[in-house]
Amino acid sequence: MGIRGELFTIQVSAENRTYFFNVKENTKGDVFLQVVESKASEGLGFDRHAVVVFEDEMRPFLQGLDKCIEFIEKNRKEKAKAKTKKILDAKKSLGEKSDKPVNVRSRKGRSTERPTEEKSKVKKVIKKKDR
Repeated sequence: MGIRGELFTIQVSAENRTYFFNVKENTKGDVFLQVVESKASEGLGFDRHAVVVFEDEMRPFLQGLDKCIEFIEKNRKEKAKAKTKKILDAKKSLGEKSDKPVNVRSRKGRSTERPTEEKSKVKKVIKKKDR
């Protein structure tokens, strides 16, 4: 047995926090899982939050965690589909409102508008006159 009754420990690092999954045994011999979140505090040191799950509650805990993960993944996919649909609908409605090309200025101030037939004809006429 390790320090403070630790039998097994896994550390998972994320962007700005670290999770510790500690399997421990108390003085009575009861085995439990301690999940600790640790992140740097605004001052010096770290903020730590822990959850303890006892051995006889681990399966229901894991089932609940699995259901939460499934919900999050399903919800993320549905949100992505809804966002894509919203963008496509917006583009479609913009296209129906105006047949004229949209005049968008680039960062350098140049127009990124595609030339219409009239503009390209004007350019051709000017070039012929210069010769």
